[in-house]
Amino acid sequence: MRKPKPYDLVVIGGGPAGLSAATTAAALGKTVALVDSHHELGGAGANTGTVPSKTLRETAVMLSGMRSRDLYGVDLSLRREATVADFLRHERNVKTGLNAMLSRQLETSKVDVYYGTAEFLDSHIIAARVCKTQMAAQDLSSPEAEEMSLQGEFMLIATGSGPIHPTIFPFGSPEIYDSDTILDLDRVPKTLGVVGAGVIGTEYACTFAALGSEVHLIDGSDVLLPTLDTEVSRALSVAMVHNGIVLHWKERAHTCIVGKDGVILALSSGERLAFDAVLVAAGRKGNTEKLNLPVVGITVSSRGLITVDEQLRTEVPHIYAAGDVIGFPALASTSMEQGRRAARHAFQPQIPSHVSRLLPVGIYTIPEIGMVGETEDSLKRQTVDYVVGRASYDDNARGRIIGDSSGFLKLLFRREDMKLLGVHAIGEQATELVHIGLIAMLTGSAAELFDEACFNIPTLSDLYKIATVNAIGNALHFANALQSVSA
Repeated sequence: MRKPKPYDLVVIGGGPAGLSAATTAAALGKTVALVDSHHELGGAGANTGTVPSKTLRETAVMLSGMRSRDLYGVDLSLRREATVADFLRHERNVKTGLNAMLSRQLETSKVDVYYGTAEFLDSHIIAARVCKTQMAAQDLSSPEAEEMSLQGEFMLIATGSGPIHPTIFPFGSPEIYDSDTILDLDRVPKTLGVVGAGVIGTEYACTFAALGSEVHLIDGSDVLLPTLDTEVSRALSVAMVHNGIVLHWKERAHTCIVGKDGVILALSSGERLAFDAVLVAAGRKGNTEKLNLPVVGITVSSRGLITVDEQLRTEVPHIYAAGDVIGFPALASTSMEQGRRAARHAFQPQIPSHVSRLLPVGIYTIPEIGMVGETEDSLKRQTVDYVVGRASYDDNARGRIIGDSSGFLKLLFRREDMKLLGVHAIGEQATELVHIGLIAMLTGSAAELFDEACFNIPTLSDLYKIATVNAIGNALHFANALQSVSA
């Protein structure tokens, strides 16, 4: 193996975190190498997860007529048999364009990209088996692949995560899928079992229900997405049942039998369910097993996750980690921010580089959900006295125009100064709507901001005005009631 090629930063992984770190360091004038084991840049987010699944969701909602049923009283549900590929033609175009854009971005930033695998030889050097082109990287055993080593003053691990495979499921069978392979389905199944009611399982359950599948969602808990505000979680459960999804709570898959007629799942209660296909969404684990981390003294959790400090440094100070490989929240948006902050801290340690404490969450169920900050439960645990302001989409002109009668915005204010502490939205464009509240919270704003603001009408943004007026009214009512009791 030739002498290691030196760089200021070596990034392992070409997903959101790795790409963000690489371009940030390059913008600071540093030499950067990026090694990615896929033949397409962007990681799972661009190629198997975020972009494909959300594109499928959007296509399903549009073509099934779900957005127009309440508005026009017309059911445009898909009647014919269709392949998932039929619905992913737009996704292919989106992904192709995104991959090309990412490649151009790295080329413009003068980042050296190597398509292949990497493992640590010591804390500053990795051995890599790489190809010079994306197409060749599809087969690293080809003659085009070569062995080389890269040396970095700083290193960043951004290898992402992969689906966990419980042993009771015969993965490899054409009827059993995980979140990375579900979009390889030949046809939209008439019946689909989804094991695991986390974000991924819940999102896919909603999407395939919109595509016309009979969907059963199976989970060992009795609460849907418990990190959500309780009111939002309940509203989502109601909406999913309304959309035809069957929820099986406090149940676990006990055995799984694949036969010529489909899949039989035996649940812990003894109930047996038959499906055309099963999606196992049992969580994800960090992609760290091939990095040879013990040689540099980095330990990982039972799920292959790396522990980092507030600056995203591992146990070895010049080696950083970011993105899904460090665990929660494992979102493309937060991963990009982590990668950027890691690179800045490595090369500009004198500049404060903490990742924001306020990270918005977008969940692409049907209806979609956006949230940031505290929930009612978290405020109660902290014994914070708070005021709630609510605004229904039905109270809003735009909400009525688009026919979303069940969506709502919920704001949580601290009672003593009416400072905004939490934002929760469910309904059309909720993942966009939440960002208005995020900016308000980042600036430490209170109810007065929205009370004074003038929003365009008709827009969903005006829900902030309605919810704030509702909160102010609730606060005054409480104060008057308290004064009456005292008198």
